[in-house]
Amino acid sequence: MHVKKGDTVVVITGKDVGKKGKVLRVLPKENRVIVEGVNRVKRHQRPSRAIPQGGILQIEAPLHASNVMLLCTKCKKPTRVGKKILDNNEKVRVCKKCGEIID
Repeated sequence: MHVKKGDTVVVITGKDVGKKGKVLRVLPKENRVIVEGVNRVKRHQRPSRAIPQGGILQIEAPLHASNVMLLCTKCKKPTRVGKKILDNNEKVRVCKKCGEIID
């Protein structure tokens, strides 16, 4: 996956195009991500011990990973992600626009 938990991403397509948010969860088997404040859906919740009042909750639904782009911390632009191997055989992610190491 080109994004990890905690990354800041921009939505590039869909109903929330242009919104920025932090990745809360990555689902690699389904190739989906859950982004904070993006793709919110209403869920009807029956009262339980955890939520005694029940009601209609708004939660973030998963987005396909191809619909988000990583936001580079240096150039502050959405960018594609490249891989680079350092001298100590460590793989790192690299910004394709400015060449900065992301992690």
